[in-house]
Amino acid sequence: MTGPLVPFREVVLKVHSRCDLACDHCYVYEHADQSWRTRPRTISDDVIFRTARRLAEHAKAHALPSVSVILHGGEPLLAGPARLRRVCEALTAALDGVAELDLRIHTNGLQLSPRYLDLFDEFGVRVGISLDGDKTANDRHRRYADGRSSHPLVLRAVELLRQERYRHLYLGLLCTVDVENDPHAVLDALTELEPPLIDFLLPHATWDDPPPRPDGAPTAYADWLLAVFDRWQEQGRPVPVRIFSSLFSTLSGGPSLTESLGLAPTDLVVVETDGQLEQVDSLKSAYEGAAATGFDVFTHALDEVASHPGVRARQLGLAGVGETCRQCPVVRSCGGGLYTHRYRSAAPGDGFGNPSVYCADLAALVRGVEARAAASLVAPEVTGREELPGSQRDLTRMLLARLNADLEGRGGESWARAWELAAAIEAFDEGARGLDEVLAHPYTRTWLLGALEVLHAGEGDVTAARRLPAYLAVAAVRAGLDLPVDVDHADGRLVLPGLGALRIEGAGERGTARVRAVEDGFLVRWDGDGGVPAERRIIRPRTAAPGWRPVRRFAMPGGGLGPVFELALDDLDPYRDCFAAPAATALDDRAAADLVFRLGEAWVLIEAKAPARAAEMIRSLTTLTPLTGLAASEPAVGRHGYGALGIAADGSAEDLAFALLRGFRRAELRALADVTDLYAADGSWEHRIPWQEEPVPFSRLLADTYERMALGVFDPRCLEGVSQALDTLEGAAELTVGGKRLLDLMRKEV
Repeated sequence: MTGPLVPFREVVLKVHSRCDLACDHCYVYEHADQSWRTRPRTISDDVIFRTARRLAEHAKAHALPSVSVILHGGEPLLAGPARLRRVCEALTAALDGVAELDLRIHTNGLQLSPRYLDLFDEFGVRVGISLDGDKTANDRHRRYADGRSSHPLVLRAVELLRQERYRHLYLGLLCTVDVENDPHAVLDALTELEPPLIDFLLPHATWDDPPPRPDGAPTAYADWLLAVFDRWQEQGRPVPVRIFSSLFSTLSGGPSLTESLGLAPTDLVVVETDGQLEQVDSLKSAYEGAAATGFDVFTHALDEVASHPGVRARQLGLAGVGETCRQCPVVRSCGGGLYTHRYRSAAPGDGFGNPSVYCADLAALVRGVEARAAASLVAPEVTGREELPGSQRDLTRMLLARLNADLEGRGGESWARAWELAAAIEAFDEGARGLDEVLAHPYTRTWLLGALEVLHAGEGDVTAARRLPAYLAVAAVRAGLDLPVDVDHADGRLVLPGLGALRIEGAGERGTARVRAVEDGFLVRWDGDGGVPAERRIIRPRTAAPGWRPVRRFAMPGGGLGPVFELALDDLDPYRDCFAAPAATALDDRAAADLVFRLGEAWVLIEAKAPARAAEMIRSLTTLTPLTGLAASEPAVGRHGYGALGIAADGSAEDLAFALLRGFRRAELRALADVTDLYAADGSWEHRIPWQEEPVPFSRLLADTYERMALGVFDPRCLEGVSQALDTLEGAAELTVGGKRLLDLMRKEV
């Protein structure tokens, strides 16, 4: 077993080993492992103390911010209020100042009373209750030993939790699936109780003891759960359902939210009433002793349990499932199913290297939920690229808000004044538009990312944060707002991002200049030689003037594709040096004019050969920056916001057309990945790529295919192998629902 040790963040603490019900589907009492018969009925004070100490040691050693302890059984309420108080007190005291403690209890609810709930309120113990649905469904399995119904008492317990004074302790309802029950009636009964969460659990089964299938249907459990899903959708998703939330997450590229699905490593350990440390309880369904580790809280640290081969086997993610599962396209969502459900005694090895006994159900469930929910899970930017500039601007806004929050007052009065000024600018409609323009400037993102990195490195330097006023000054000037903004200047230059640079004379290496919007331009004032005030008025900021160098802007020659397509040739912004190749120094007028001419010729070629691509570029491409050391036909996409490309200053019109098309496709795919997950678990598999011998990760295959599709209009050889690549992408497990939708669009494009 390889890989780093995964610390335990969840402890199931068995406080009582017997139960007051005789549920015939219970894995503790009715399945293969009968070790409960030799356990003490109630946890002892010594086991409580030792468990609390072991957990605190473990949390401290691994710097865990929080740990969860689930009080379990048997039926944990049978331990009584006094014993449960000792448990809560010991755990709270041991973890005080070490880690936040999340206490929970899972109960059948029969013994629940205000006495218990007042105790749980004191220690913040949240309560989960087992209930299989309406009376008919619940009484199918959850009965007393003499056959009496438990349903009325369970409902009484839930009603107690729904009272205002206890509702904050209501954790949710756990329901074991039985396909003989009416799925709609079960869901209706559960949602009527307004739980914060519903957790549907497949009954524990193995290949040796498979789950009942009354009609013999290979996907009976999936069909039942999908019927629940459809009803849940009809109801407007009134409460979260863990299994559906987990599938939404994994289908969208996120993590699993339940142990029974997904590839997340297990981080749970069980402490029995006698102090024995065991693996996850469900293993008791496999065979006698399957959950045992041989360790206990008296003589062993939790790290020793975390290193146990059985525990490590459930921490390997994709490497921990069999070859059949590893090649299955739904494995990221189902994760091979619950580890216990894979067991077959006749199998080679440890018997757990098989697909789940619910394999067909899990595949049908994943695909069924995906088919029903794909539209709601796909980001609008995937199907409507016109949404990308707006969402990218919103992302830059989020980074600015994060910088403000992370400064935590360290920006001093200058930052506070600038932040107040930003709010004042945004209060005006024209100011909000001006601020949007500044946030859409690609190198604003570069500044923010750099400022955040510097802030969080070392002692948290806040110098970079002082650039905010420069952006605010540009927003105010563009909006024509008469608001003075004090902006830092350095090395005799005042740089206004996206606008231009002004020579500041006689002010020394560093200082502050006041920028103020005036009619048709702006006014700059500063202290010159000997502290004598100096000022400069810039009329028509797009026009060069002595000492004023605007960011060059030029219109591409058009072919009737819409509004005039204007680009900025930005060789001034101090944050433009964010590409793999270095930014070129500022171009002189002749070199700039020559580059603009060749870019115009390149644009004519793009419009003629790829009008659809040209229309997309008109919507989104805003800025070109000359770089050095770059091949003429090779573009660069750096650490910046959407809309900028780095290009070589030399090269023919054909080279530049090729570079613009290639660069825009790279930038577009990266911008999509900024706002939605197109794939997950990149690098877990390797894929053959038709145009080279070495296998590559999914991200490389997708990027190359996406790029080559656009370049085929200039070089048909780029399309060779694209169809095979699309087939490979389609069968890959890494794809999310958003990635699949993108793949559909790519096929249509081809």
